[in-house]
Amino acid sequence: MRTNDPTSAIAEAVRGIEPELIVLRRDIHAHPELGFQEHRTAGVVARELTRLGIPHQTGIGRTGVVGMIEGGRPGPCLAIRADMDALPITEQSGLPFASTVPGLMHACGHDIHTTTLLGVAAVLRDLAPQLAGSVKLIFQPAEEGLGGMAAMLADGLLEGPRIDRALGFHNHPDMKVGHFGFARGAVLAASDRFEITVHGKSGHAAYPHTTVDPIVAAASLVMQLQTVVSREVPPMRPAVVTVGAIAGGEASNIIPDTVEIKGTVRTLHPEVRDLAEAAIGRLCAGLAGTMRARAELTYRRIMPPLVNDDAVLDAAVAAVRRQLGDVVEEGEPSLGGEDFAQLAELVPAFQLRIGSGQPGREDRLHNSAYQPDEACIGLGVQALARAAFDMLA
Repeated sequence: MRTNDPTSAIAEAVRGIEPELIVLRRDIHAHPELGFQEHRTAGVVARELTRLGIPHQTGIGRTGVVGMIEGGRPGPCLAIRADMDALPITEQSGLPFASTVPGLMHACGHDIHTTTLLGVAAVLRDLAPQLAGSVKLIFQPAEEGLGGMAAMLADGLLEGPRIDRALGFHNHPDMKVGHFGFARGAVLAASDRFEITVHGKSGHAAYPHTTVDPIVAAASLVMQLQTVVSREVPPMRPAVVTVGAIAGGEASNIIPDTVEIKGTVRTLHPEVRDLAEAAIGRLCAGLAGTMRARAELTYRRIMPPLVNDDAVLDAAVAAVRRQLGDVVEEGEPSLGGEDFAQLAELVPAFQLRIGSGQPGREDRLHNSAYQPDEACIGLGVQALARAAFDMLA
């Protein structure tokens, strides 16, 4: 495909493959797989890349797939990444192609992402002679908190050839289909986890004075944790400290020995991340003096913030506007987390937001009835293919 009008060429190419992509997406949607178990999905990806004549490797990061498109001239390597894993959610959408696997569902749209990147692969394969450089197609497993990007990086994802720039993308049901978005700087949060074991002294519930009650101590600690954001973090610096699980005791007449607390911390700024960790540690240490209980804290920094590079962002947004018009708007950062951040720590990167909201619906990600508008697939292909073309042409 040689053309002096990439806008028309890309749009025409996407129109030709869009029906096939929707069929492909519905097949992947009906067969969801959890992180590092995406054997069938990876097989579908490998089959499609083989059909397109695109060289690829499987088993990168256990179940990941990496394809390579070589341009007609030497140049930088641009990576484009999609995630493949599903969620442990029972689907309630009622769609004819709903999940056939009990308890599993593509409720975050990774089926959309995988299919979109396969469409980008098909378009860029035909445009390859006009590219100066190469495109590395990354189909990542286990984005949902299981370390898929880290596993792929450990298997040499960054090299062979070395990635110079990277594009990510995610569907957004809070944006109308046909619209795109971005935010500058730290766009997604650092994601940390804490586990606290509150140790007390068990005994009969009728004689609480002879015990050290870890339930009361844990309840007090949960309330104190709410003050980290409200009274220690500067108001203009976003942060979240959420306790998501608490468990202790088995009987109504027994005060237990321990209570377990689990939670997450989300921040955009390094100094706030340090502040929150220190504050949680101090509150745990103080429990001994106030409640006579001992709090044992395990704090883990799971994921860095995803920071968009201005140069990659500007180039990609300009390309999307050239392809689709004035459909890209600047938005606010989010305190959600995303392991594309680990690649963005190593190379300049940008994550594009792709509107997927259906008219008349108010869907949210990770919801059992989530139904993205499938028109976002073809539109996403156009946007990403044009971004890659303009960045490498």
